[in-house]
Order: sequence, then structure tokens, then C-alpha cells
Amino acid sequence: MQVVFDGRCFGCGADNPDGLQLRFDEVDGTAVTELEVPSRFQSWQGVVHGGMVALMLDEAISWAAWNAGRPGVTGRLEVKYRQPLHVGERVRLTGRVDNLRRTLVYATAFIDRIADGGRVAEATATLMVREVDLQARR
Repeated sequence: MQVVFDGRCFGCGADNPDGLQLRFDEVDGTAVTELEVPSRFQSWQGVVHGGMVALMLDEAISWAAWNAGRPGVTGRLEVKYRQPLHVGERVRLTGRVDNLRRTLVYATAFIDRIADGGRVAEATATLMVREVDLQARR
């Protein structure tokens, strides 16, 4: 099965004005970005919705796999929420590949507060490797 990247991804698509438009850098074999989550993604007052936190972790994992030359789709994502992520709080999002198999990628991601290094959330995932058609370039 082939998947198509058309620039509209909610997490990383530059052509999606409603999304996060995350852009990851490759740093020492990891995918890294920094951001402040906008208030439109709030859940409880002043707190970012947990679904957005999961989405951010999933994106970091996906870009780590992309950087490893093994893009894929998420088959399993397990998230551990450690602390609330507050709206306007600056965080670093990091994804890394832990193990590669022929058709599977095992990866991990973290969200850490920049101010004090506190871990907000972490995730492990299994991705199923797929061929990608790039209709939009990053």
C-alpha cells in the first residue's frame, strides 16, 4: 500500500492552515522541533488537549522513521502523560527510531518543557513501513 503526502497533514502539513505545521530537524539520528501549542487546542482551561499531545508524539515518531529512510503508518501508539502541557508553554519534541525490521519500525518520542526540562509526555510506537508518494515537497 502506498501513501500520499500532499502537504495537508494536520500535524506537519505546510498547506494546512488549521494544523500545527510542525517542521522537524534531523539531529544526531533523531527528529526534533520546538513549539508553543496555540490556545485553539485547549482542553481544560489553560491546558492543551491530550489528543494534541498524542498527535505531536505520533508526528515525532513518524519523522524519525522518515529520517531513517523507513516512512510508515502508525500501527500502535502508547502514550504516557506525565504532566499537563499548558497553552503557551514552549516544549521540545523529539522522536527516535529504536529498532528496524523489514516491514516494521519501533520508535519512541518525548515532549519536554524547555524552561525546566520536565517531561510532559512520552510514547512508544510501531509503524508499518509504506512507500510514499510526495505530491507536495517540504
